[in-house]
Amino acid sequence: MWPTVFGRFSKDLGIDLGTANTLVCTKESGVIIQEPSVVAVNIRNGQILAVGEDARNMIGKTPAHIQVTRPLQRGIIADFEVTEKMLRYFIDKIHRENSLLIPRPRVVIGVPLDVTEVERKAVGDAALSAGARDVFIVEEPVAAAIGIGLPISDPVGNMIVDFGGGTSEIAVISLNGVVTAKSIPIAGDELNKNIIQYARDVFNILLGERAAEDVKLSAGSAVPLGERIEVPIRGRDLLSGLPREIMVNDSQIREALSRSIKAIIDHIKSILEITPPELVADIYRRGIVITGGGALLRGIDQAITEGTGLPVHLADDPLTAVARGAGILLEKERLLQDVTLPSADRMT
Repeated sequence: MWPTVFGRFSKDLGIDLGTANTLVCTKESGVIIQEPSVVAVNIRNGQILAVGEDARNMIGKTPAHIQVTRPLQRGIIADFEVTEKMLRYFIDKIHRENSLLIPRPRVVIGVPLDVTEVERKAVGDAALSAGARDVFIVEEPVAAAIGIGLPISDPVGNMIVDFGGGTSEIAVISLNGVVTAKSIPIAGDELNKNIIQYARDVFNILLGERAAEDVKLSAGSAVPLGERIEVPIRGRDLLSGLPREIMVNDSQIREALSRSIKAIIDHIKSILEITPPELVADIYRRGIVITGGGALLRGIDQAITEGTGLPVHLADDPLTAVARGAGILLEKERLLQDVTLPSADRMT
């Protein structure tokens, strides 16, 4: 009785708990929170100073007693306590106006494909400790496929590539389950590292992570562009130790990213090689769908098409696909039961 009553009044949440960004979706309003998964902590007293965009703006600019941390690494909880506080902050932010009247929410959370049972339990425990009433854990590619409207319940091959911040998830889905899949640690963070390493090797400039990401967003691409893009990069000269600025173009950034892009395409091909032929025939006809923040890299769809010979489709609003899928699952109880991982820690 009580779960039914709670369900009528609680503001249930779908959460994409990502390495780079956390997105929160409600079935009433869609995606209402989209913030970096970054937390600033005063290590003297353990107080949370900032969460999300405010904390991200502090990266590389804090005194010794303030630690800016990303509590999730490659989609896995690296710091349980900070993750719990971050989730509590987002849940409280949504329920702030009526926190005394609205019961604790049911929560659907997406996790990477290859997380262990212990790691999934850590995600569930963190959500429960942060104020959730009931927690359901689903695989991110499945949630993303639901979020963009793929017919995953049909006996049809649906291939999805979800480019995240810490991992890229490659999966073939049919009949509400993952048939073949691979999770690889080549994603947005790795592309940033490629740019940092390239600047160091070619220009003798040490870049910060935030500066490298800005360059990637401004000039990054996977294939040659129609027009030349030039952007400044600013960092510390490794020879003189002084600040330095130089101009780079899209061709140079593309060179920096090329090895990682090729590796992603090779992994996609390796999944196709072990996929049952009937499903491969469906994928050849229907194509590959790409989601996640990394899907916004210029020309990534064209690069995958050239590498695999298959049509590639960029999902609408790819960054929010997992969160939207988690939100849809809140309304489809039977589908939720089918795709929820059995080891998810739940409390009613």
